[in-house]
Amino acid sequence: MHYDPIKDSLAERIKLFPALRRLFYRALDLLLLRQRYVKAEIERYFRDGMRFYDAGAGFCQYSDFVLKNYPNSRVLATDLKTEYLRQYSFTSGPRFSYMNGDLQVFRPKHQYDMAIAIDILEHIEDDVAVIKNIHSSLSNEGIFIISTPSRSDPAAHFTAEHVRPGYDKGELEKKLLDSGFEIVSSAYSYGFFGALSWRLMIKYPLMLWGKTKLWAPIIALWYFLLLPVSELLMRFDMLRTNSSGTGIIIVVRKK
Repeated sequence: MHYDPIKDSLAERIKLFPALRRLFYRALDLLLLRQRYVKAEIERYFRDGMRFYDAGAGFCQYSDFVLKNYPNSRVLATDLKTEYLRQYSFTSGPRFSYMNGDLQVFRPKHQYDMAIAIDILEHIEDDVAVIKNIHSSLSNEGIFIISTPSRSDPAAHFTAEHVRPGYDKGELEKKLLDSGFEIVSSAYSYGFFGALSWRLMIKYPLMLWGKTKLWAPIIALWYFLLLPVSELLMRFDMLRTNSSGTGIIIVVRKK
């Protein structure tokens, strides 16, 4: 499946109607379990006044989360789709800066206290180069948060923009250790309950939408009826220690 055309279409609508950005961020929080895992880890380790590096920032939802909740923080966002970042910069204020950057070669001029790469590494051929560049961008004891599909995620095998079908958790941990990080925590996300929520809230609605836009009223009713169910499923997923899952979330520290 191709996700980039869907993202580009959303970006165009947000550009025309900037007020949609807040609604879009809220929808991401409601529908994507990944955001809850990532934000929980940011809150666990980030402190006001720190510098935050959003590597592969996309729609800048995590940059926005940091800027809104930590009023003395500063954020650098990078992405190949600079237009996404430029649009966000119009409303973000002076504590936000952005640059176009290929993470395989890009290294920021300054060092940061926390970096994130959320659903990024599976898109990049030389993932080790990315990890090493982010390592160099962090101050001593700096935190790096990674979220990525696991190899057991069937959707990762069929996402056109992916260069690899997800990760084996041990394989990714080794790449991080070999690059100079120490593991703080490593866990599966999207266990049984989370994966079911993803199918209900993302997979099936997108399949219907891709067939014909005439399904829109049915999709709207679908969300109205199943959002409470999805909310419970996501909460159950975060309360459990998943022995396996279709997602991986790892926190590492620069030694």
